[in-house]
Amino acid sequence: MKCPFCSSDNIRVIDSRPAEEHNAIRRRRQCEVCHRRFTTYEKIETIPLMVVKKDDTRQAYDRDKIEAGVLLACHKRPISTQDINRLVDEVENEAFNSEEKEITTRRIGNLVMDKLKELDEVAYVRFSSVYREFKDVNTFLKELEKLYKGRKE
Repeated sequence: MKCPFCSSDNIRVIDSRPAEEHNAIRRRRQCEVCHRRFTTYEKIETIPLMVVKKDDTRQAYDRDKIEAGVLLACHKRPISTQDINRLVDEVENEAFNSEEKEITTRRIGNLVMDKLKELDEVAYVRFSSVYREFKDVNTFLKELEKLYKGRKE
């Protein structure tokens, strides 16, 4: 940090406090050379997670879209709101913890399906039928067979 008045880099912090509803830190500083005071603000740099769609377009991550899909899949199933929120939280944490700035809808969909498979098989089949765009009953039956074989093992 350099003094804006004399360009000296001999600066000390006099006071620090939260600013902008705790989204920044306000620091009062004093130059040790010219003794003038000035204020700086520090903000955490946040770059939104971008979702790459099937047609290669990009849009900002939206938790509500995942939540809406999971709610539809879980409609009239014995699944609590807490379980749904936990599932969406887990998907969101995995997406953000990947340290990538972009994530594909395919990756998000697979995360949701993995979590739904553990939570409720009917909700899993509902979600996967829409997500994978099942074209006919045979595709649906193949998915059910995979699920059934997985249960036997």
